[in-house]
Amino acid sequence: MGRLFGTDGVRGVANAPPLTPELAYRLGRVTAAVLAERRASAGRPGLLVGRDTRLSGPLLEAALLAGIMSTGVDGLTVGVLPTPGIACLTRRLGAIGGAVISASHNPFEDNGIKFFSADGGKLPDAWEEEVETRLAEEAGPPRPTGAAIGRLRPVRSAETLYLDTVRAAFPATLDLGGLRLVLDCAHGATYRVAPRLFRGLGAEVTTLGARPNGTNINARCGALHPEALQARVRAAGAHLGLAFDGDGDRLITVDESGEVRDGDYLLALLGRHLHAEGLLRGGCVVTTAMANLGLDRALAEAGIRTVRTLVGDRYVLEEMHRLGVNLGGEQSGHLIFLDHAPTGDGLISALQLLRVMRMRGASLGELSRCLTKFPQVLVNVPVRAKPPLASLPRLSAAVREWEAKLGDAGRILLRYSGTEPLARIMVEGEEQTTIETIAGELAAVLRAEMDETR
Repeated sequence: MGRLFGTDGVRGVANAPPLTPELAYRLGRVTAAVLAERRASAGRPGLLVGRDTRLSGPLLEAALLAGIMSTGVDGLTVGVLPTPGIACLTRRLGAIGGAVISASHNPFEDNGIKFFSADGGKLPDAWEEEVETRLAEEAGPPRPTGAAIGRLRPVRSAETLYLDTVRAAFPATLDLGGLRLVLDCAHGATYRVAPRLFRGLGAEVTTLGARPNGTNINARCGALHPEALQARVRAAGAHLGLAFDGDGDRLITVDESGEVRDGDYLLALLGRHLHAEGLLRGGCVVTTAMANLGLDRALAEAGIRTVRTLVGDRYVLEEMHRLGVNLGGEQSGHLIFLDHAPTGDGLISALQLLRVMRMRGASLGELSRCLTKFPQVLVNVPVRAKPPLASLPRLSAAVREWEAKLGDAGRILLRYSGTEPLARIMVEGEEQTTIETIAGELAAVLRAEMDETR
């Protein structure tokens, strides 16, 4: 068996190999057994399961729960809930772990299964490797009978429990009265909880992407497609637009002028504000290789160090734990505030921003002036296979040539997507036309060499 777990769990087209109900059942059995062996508390073990709004969610959920309960572990169900809400309730309810059925920002045909440990964090690589090893064993975990079979236990008021935890991370005095907000929930997992949260704090809320039908999640909406949100913010004269992705762990914002402000802007302005408050541990912000060079400069001006990791919020989180810092994130909108949540949470990120706007009496557009971005181009090249990019000689030679010409005034980053059949080419520099030329040439070289290796 090839490796199942990618950078964000198991992903694929739902009901097609490898992401079939049969695999979900086996994953439920093996992962429940692995987590139960590591539980710290006595009593009946329970594994919490939630999902986003995809058509295939109930199919995979039923199979996963059957596998979990067949090992004697109870299945705690929360239905549709953002990924960070599932992480939050896993920890709050004392579960042995959590499972999320979602493919985040991917189209509705895709789905995925990923697991959390009892503390709400992603499973360590070693645990995932053990799950994969045991999946290959024929016998599998024991099958208890009678009263020892796991029970199905729906979690009552799961949304309320999650929102109570989110609100508790902020001062009770936080009041959004007088603010006009537009939310784009991507027809995903935040479609109920996000409007409820912000209306409950006094904001005037307009919603987009809040009518999921199983097939429209992320379709021309949400964090990856903020164009409709930009138009509505401008038309409504709103103070702020907030775009979430399908599972609610990303936040992309739109300022009062209708300009998109991505994760780099939020890391810059929130990092500087937390540092000024004395709340930024280690004087450091963790981000990835995709972050704009302007972020490093904006943070350095305030005496803040930037540390970069591989692309993926799991790598950001690992480095944050290693360094003992409390703020990190990605340009894509995954922001992690470890003082408040064990993983990225779009709702917490939004409230952090709104808290700063209230404290400073400033708009997002005004706060964003702390960051001047270098022009950046990202080209996605579809691929059928993923040979090491460094093994492609003509591509490597072209990269070296352009890096020499860019010098310290830019950079080139090539990588494969961890969740999709894509190679990503990112070029950053001072001149837009130059970096577009570089990205186009590298994409052409990559396509040609990939065609030759088939």
